[in-house]
Amino acid sequence: MSKEIVIMIIGMAVVTYIPRMLPFVMFRGKELPPFLQGVLKNVPYATLGALIFPAILFIQEDIWYGIIGAAAAFIVAFLGANVIVVVIGSIAVLSVYSYFL
Repeated sequence: MSKEIVIMIIGMAVVTYIPRMLPFVMFRGKELPPFLQGVLKNVPYATLGALIFPAILFIQEDIWYGIIGAAAAFIVAFLGANVIVVVIGSIAVLSVYSYFL
């Protein structure tokens, strides 16, 4: 492996590590206000929605896959499940839907 590639890998590792480490260092021993905790708790759901919603609108084959998958994900998320459970639940519902189709 060339020297440039090793330096590039080390640089990417440092650039990735810094944003993950800074909040732990800056907020050590401090508690965030309840409002901010609530906002940060909902960031994964907002991100998931922002990534998936355009795909629901522009699905090419059968629009019902998008509608049923989004409805299942919304219901599971509304019940308070973890993001991974929301994704797996939506996949499971779509698997059952495609099996009976």
